[in-house]
Amino acid sequence: MKFVSWNVNGLRACLKKGFVEAVTALDADFICLQETKMEQGQAEVELPGYHEYWSSAEKKGYSGTAVFARQEPLSVTYGIGAGPFDREGRAITLEYGDFFLVNVYVPNAQQGLTRLDFRMEWEDELRSYLKGLDGKKPVVLCGDLNVAHQEIDLKNPKTNRGNPGFTDQEREKFTQLLQAGFVDTFRALYPDRTGAYSWWSYRFHARENNAGWRIDYFVVSQRIRDKIAAAGILSEITGSDHCPVTLELDLWSNIKRRGKAPAFPLRFSFGGQICFRASAWATWARFLSVAAMSRRQYSWKSTSMRYSWAIRAGTEPSWRGPSLAPHWMTTSARAAPGDLG
Repeated sequence: MKFVSWNVNGLRACLKKGFVEAVTALDADFICLQETKMEQGQAEVELPGYHEYWSSAEKKGYSGTAVFARQEPLSVTYGIGAGPFDREGRAITLEYGDFFLVNVYVPNAQQGLTRLDFRMEWEDELRSYLKGLDGKKPVVLCGDLNVAHQEIDLKNPKTNRGNPGFTDQEREKFTQLLQAGFVDTFRALYPDRTGAYSWWSYRFHARENNAGWRIDYFVVSQRIRDKIAAAGILSEITGSDHCPVTLELDLWSNIKRRGKAPAFPLRFSFGGQICFRASAWATWARFLSVAAMSRRQYSWKSTSMRYSWAIRAGTEPSWRGPSLAPHWMTTSARAAPGDLG
């Protein structure tokens, strides 16, 4: 199951910069957007095969979130049940059989920290809301959380200490969220990865110099940590001052992409056969195509066999794990986990 989250910094502008082509190529089950700055219907978003859910701010051209989902949810909730915070279109929750998907755009503390108190109240309300959901079933939280949690999450931590998004108060609130039973999926896989950013200022050639911040996240309930298959930061995709971030989870029981595909045998080089469903094969093919398109590395684990892949554009594909490599794959290479940026 694949999720994409992207702060588009104005969807109408992003639509003119290749938005539809970019997200279509990612072939995700869920596309979660923040800072849409529009209401549904103000622009044509051509994403056939998806159900659309929008939450817009009362103030025109401000804030806003949207979710595009292939599978219709059991229920949809707008806001987090806290009056002042629900007028800015900052949260959408989709309920499915096995989990809740919560897409949020966290308020910025603003220059001079003029909105820090508002932000602190939001954090407490959001954490309480998520804990309530988590008491029923696992939660997948995504969005622009407007905080760099650790010093490795931004290029220049010393000079930005105390600035909006890197105050001690905001970082502590994120720590409290994790301590409440949640996990930062990217750091779960890459605890020491540096230079991995999702937002860059438009000034001083920040993106060219990769002087950025990691403030866009996927956070999940601790009890489904073992379901995290992959996490990515797609810094090569432009169109906004943020880039998309991705998550793949092994949660398929109640989500079907295109119905159940017939099983078919996959022959391995040692002559044996293992049955996989065609949908699994399609997932592998999509993964390979996205890796080649982005010219970056990715990692992938299957639920049943715990195999992992490592593909770097421009090199031979390789297979890591048990020595059951298919006859069409190279078995000698043993690549490191993917470099997701």
